[in-house]
Amino acid sequence: MVVFFISCKEKQTHGITAQQIVDKSIDACGGDLYRTSSISFDFRGMTYVKENAKGQKILKRIQKNDSLDIVDIKTSKGFERYIDGELIATPDSLANLYGNSINSVHYFAYLPYGLNDPAVNKEYLGDIKIHENNYHKIKVTFSQENGGDDFDDVYLYWFNTKTFKPDYLAYGFHVNGGGMRFREAYNERVVNGIRFVDYRNYKPKASSSSINEIDHLFMKGELELLSKIELKDVAVSPGNYN
Repeated sequence: MVVFFISCKEKQTHGITAQQIVDKSIDACGGDLYRTSSISFDFRGMTYVKENAKGQKILKRIQKNDSLDIVDIKTSKGFERYIDGELIATPDSLANLYGNSINSVHYFAYLPYGLNDPAVNKEYLGDIKIHENNYHKIKVTFSQENGGDDFDDVYLYWFNTKTFKPDYLAYGFHVNGGGMRFREAYNERVVNGIRFVDYRNYKPKASSSSINEIDHLFMKGELELLSKIELKDVAVSPGNYN
């Protein structure tokens, strides 16, 4: 899933808009530190790094084993792969695949920050109670232009009405036969001013389930735990954003 780009289309409910909720959430979870900080973390045996160079965001994925060091770099200019420090020619199809994978991991790690990318369309769906807490439920879609390869995917986010933190998210996807996922945040920690969480990753037990009802399926125990998404060794430092 690639997201780079905010639509003016908003639905106002109970005196607050989807845009206002997202803005409050970003402020509560790290604010401008997302943009200016350098960040690194380990995920499933690889190290991910976000750096800033003269205002440009640089996303990296680093794989190391006994014989090779592989560094993949994603920027606004494209994708590059280095093996043991040497730039390797990468076919466009693989460059796109690797670049999307890198962007996806970084995107989820820094939520809710990415929800203000320019191609994001946000719609307030109302309030719902989950496990004794009240949430603003927001639907997110993406414009086709600059919305990435999976612009037609649909996302849902649940923001705590008191803290404005996104405790749950879900999405429907079309690749590899399609499906739905529901993520429950846990292990919240703040590292140098930025909130990070891990997720329990679920899917519906019934393939005919609707993405719009996935929160009710969660509360009724009708989701199956697939995996845990855990970020390890998270580090945040002031970035060079000049």
